Amino acid sequence: MEKRKLTVASFRKMKANNEKIVMVTAYDAPGADIAAAAGVEILLVGDSLAMTALGYENTLPLTLEESLHHAAAVRRGAPDAFVVGDMPFLSYQLDMNEAVRNAGRYIKEANSNAVKLEGGSEIVPLVEKLVKTGIPVMAHVGLMPQHIQTAGGYRIAGKTEDEAARLLAEVKAFENAGAFAVVLECIPAAVAENITRQVNIPTIGIGAGAGCDGQVQVCNDLLGLFDRFVPKHAKRYCNLREVMLKAYSDYVDDVKKQKFPTQDNSF
Repeated sequence: MEKRKLTVASFRKMKANNEKIVMVTAYDAPGADIAAAAGVEILLVGDSLAMTALGYENTLPLTLEESLHHAAAVRRGAPDAFVVGDMPFLSYQLDMNEAVRNAGRYIKEANSNAVKLEGGSEIVPLVEKLVKTGIPVMAHVGLMPQHIQTAGGYRIAGKTEDEAARLLAEVKAFENAGAFAVVLECIPAAVAENITRQVNIPTIGIGAGAGCDGQVQVCNDLLGLFDRFVPKHAKRYCNLREVMLKAYSDYVDDVKKQKFPTQDNSF
């Protein structure tokens, strides 16, 4: 597959040309290498790694240092990919200067291309400040996992006319502040499509219908690494957990029965 070096300008052009954008989460070098080789255009080092890779109950315990560690690994695995670092809870909400410094670490230390922030109108000034500083920003509205405590859980956003109007106003505000794209998570498809039509920056949907300019999914959902349930917004493209379980079981069986290692595996 032909590779192209993507920038924030590339995604605006893709929206203008009605070319769909593909984003997926990546947490380590091998996963990033494979996703990039498959043609995925944006690798998101999502704060979902708290749950999918580190075993936390939700995204809130993830630290900045943990996120940077994984973002750097993703960059090493996919040197030419467009990588977005998802800033963890409390890494950007407390103080403007601290937020800029923390966001800058993704660019300077992890060699990411951009950062992603969850929030509404309250973070618009920060987005503007980051962009003026030289840090590309992807916004995130709708269902926001970092707000599950105040939201009372994972809830669909934009179900009423007032909520839909608020979401549109927030996305327009982020566009005016300089955000290069926005994630729309778990909002009604019609609302997402309307937002997409009314802004010039790309919308990346997750559980927001086919009318968005692109789609993002958690790699563990696509690969079938999590067997307890499949989110409504996800499609399982393989059952990698089953494949891995069989491989490990066969290895255990071979060692126990002294079928491994053989002469071919010995020096």
